[in-house]
Amino acid sequence: MAILLLNPGQMGAALGAALATRHDTLWVAQGRGASSRARAETGGLREVATLARGLQQADIVFSVVPPASAQDTAAAVARHGYQGVYVDANAVSPATGQAVARTVQAVGARAVDGGIIGPPPQQRGDTRLYLSGPGAAGVAALLEGALFEAIVLNEEAGSTAASALKMAYAGWTKASSALLLNVRALARAAGVEQALLDEWAISMPDLPQRSERSATANAHKAWRFVGEMHEIADTMASQEGLPEEFHRAAAALWERLAAFKDDMEAEPAAVFEQLAGGGDAGSS
Repeated sequence: MAILLLNPGQMGAALGAALATRHDTLWVAQGRGASSRARAETGGLREVATLARGLQQADIVFSVVPPASAQDTAAAVARHGYQGVYVDANAVSPATGQAVARTVQAVGARAVDGGIIGPPPQQRGDTRLYLSGPGAAGVAALLEGALFEAIVLNEEAGSTAASALKMAYAGWTKASSALLLNVRALARAAGVEQALLDEWAISMPDLPQRSERSATANAHKAWRFVGEMHEIADTMASQEGLPEEFHRAAAALWERLAAFKDDMEAEPAAVFEQLAGGGDAGSS
């Protein structure tokens, strides 16, 4: 079984490494940088020069890209007339997932909807790949015994249940983190940050450290959350007009941290200062 992984970012490389323990797993070098190469090589992925060459060899394609790139990635694959299995494992709305499916199905590919919940795994049980639509069980079998646990929600034609679950889950985790960071930034801007920390220590003692952990863990990848928040907002709006403004606001907050991209050493104070409007983004 030959599998093409698009693309070896942090999560994509982890999924690729899980697949590579059992299958010939490829990645496309064209347009990717040194960090992508390092992740791919560490994960045991085999390099191909171009997307066209990768698609010629691949039985299955896994798309794990930033949400804003999901449809463009599908379109690029479709332009090559790919007719294998296409797994869209991106953090996108059901509507976007359906659009991706239509794009690849138009040239004869079979679409499987996916959603990843959890961090790049260190051990089995850390991370789950939810799958839905025809062929979901076959894709799940590829990961049997791997660090990623694959869970089939249903195999109904046209199902985007995996994307819907991802939107609901991330709608809480990433938006609640955004709210916590925003509140901490407000206290800093208003000159009452220490007073807030003192009150939290009395009434909600987990929040001081939780807010700092959220800043450290999320600043370097906040740029990826912007599109995801808009996908969640679109999902909310599609369901009987549930309020979408929560997640539009979260997108705006994460966008303010975009300049910390890949800054793994960002200090919480620098993150809060940037949000409060007084910092140089990306400094640590």
